[in-house]
Order: sequence, then C-alpha cells, then structure tokens
Amino acid sequence: MSGFALGAKARAAGYRLRAFDTIGSTNNEALEAARAGDPGGLWFAALQQTNGRGRRGRPWASPYGNLAASLLIIPDAAPETLGTIGFVAGVALNTALSQSVPGAGVQLGLDAAAIADGQGRFALKWPNDVLADGAKLAGILLEAQALPDGRRAIVIGIGVNVVAAPAGTPYPATSLAELGATVTAQDVFAALSEAWVAMFALWRDGHGTADVLARWRSCAAGLGAPVAVQRDGEVIRGIFESIDDDGRLIVRDGNNARIAITAGDVHFGATASARS
Repeated sequence: MSGFALGAKARAAGYRLRAFDTIGSTNNEALEAARAGDPGGLWFAALQQTNGRGRRGRPWASPYGNLAASLLIIPDAAPETLGTIGFVAGVALNTALSQSVPGAGVQLGLDAAAIADGQGRFALKWPNDVLADGAKLAGILLEAQALPDGRRAIVIGIGVNVVAAPAGTPYPATSLAELGATVTAQDVFAALSEAWVAMFALWRDGHGTADVLARWRSCAAGLGAPVAVQRDGEVIRGIFESIDDDGRLIVRDGNNARIAITAGDVHFGATASARS
C-alpha cells in the first residue's frame, strides 16, 4: 500500500516501522505508542497527514505524496541533553536529502559560481528547518512524553515537501518536485532511516553532542549573515555568529554583544533587515 520500507542498516539496528497511506498525525501515533509502553525505536511514516502540526501548534500542510514521519525513541541520556536531539535529526535529514537528490547543486538551480562556493547543499536553518535555495523544504518537531519510570520518550516529527509546498506561507517554501527532483517520499524515508542510525550513534546518548553540533554548523544556513529573531514579542537583530555547545543561537548585536537565544523565529538577510 504505502510502499515505505526501512533501510538495511535501520533494520539491522532493530528499528521498526508502521506505515500508512493517510493518517491524522504521525506524532500523535508515536505519542500514543509511548503511552502504551512501546520500548522505542519505532518509526511511523505516511504519504499524507490530515491533522499535522508544526512548532508552537501551527498547522503543517501535508498533501498526498509528501513525507510525514515520526520516530519514537527512549534515550538513556541526561535530561539537559535531550533538546539536542533536534540537531541529530537535522543533520540526519540533511544527509538523507543530499543522498536522495543526485547533483543537489544543479537541482537547486544555482549557477556554477554558487555551486563552487559550496552553496549547492541543502542548508539547516536554526532550530529545525531544512532549506533549499533559501526556501523551506522540511521541518522537524520534537515532542516529549513522561514515562512512569522517570524517563522521557521523545518523538521526532519530520515533514518533507516532496511533491508540493504549501501556498500562502509567510516565508518562501519549496518542494523536491519544484526543484526538479524525481524522488519519492519512500526514497527519502529509506535514506532518512539509514542516516538517523549513523547520527544517533554519533550522538551517543548526549556524549557526542559536540560532534553532532559540529556537523550541524557545517551545513548551517545564514552563518555570518544579518539575522532577526522574534522572541517573546521582541525582535533581536544582529549577525548570526554560530550556535554554542548547548545548541543556542548566538547573535552579535550592533553593540558587539553576544546574545544566546534558546527559542524564536529566525529570519535571514534582506528579510531580517526589513522586519520590524
């Protein structure tokens, strides 16, 4: 029916899969599994979501043929490191997309100079988006469920615009189809399940966070560029300097002060300069 399958390395690592053509929300299914006592290592994948959501409860449009996937894990990690799982997922997704789309620089419609300058890769936008040619291609949502034994189950929701991007968004959005790629949601999922195994092993229940963050920085969008961050009703402007060892966005403002940001909506370049 849905045609989804785990990659060989994911199967060998003991991951399981529940696949659907259409579902309300893969994250909801994963949270229900956590509450029912599932031990984790369980993927949910669908070609369509009818009740998907993004950050801060925003709706996530997912027409038939796009990828909606969620992974339930129960890591043996210190609570303060759990937030960095989003970076693990970001690097894994970036890797999967790059592997799924041959000649990614050409697919993004960039000229030869831009490709030579390293702009042909998909880019990671803090904290949890993947961009293609500056437009949003994919998003990641982390949710947690407290367990009776004191641990926390983590659900990593991933949505990829494979066949179509939503219209009328406040930011540019694109899809793999619009970029000229002929891959399917099933192709992307198989690559994602493989890339996740490698990145999760690198993370090592939080002990390898520095290695994961280094990988994330190497794929980051907007480093060194003007940035505006909307946070709690205020707008912080400056230069996107880096992310620190805790995964916080570091902005250097006009007074040369370094500001560490834990959460917010990020806008780069001309958009950052124009926003009020």
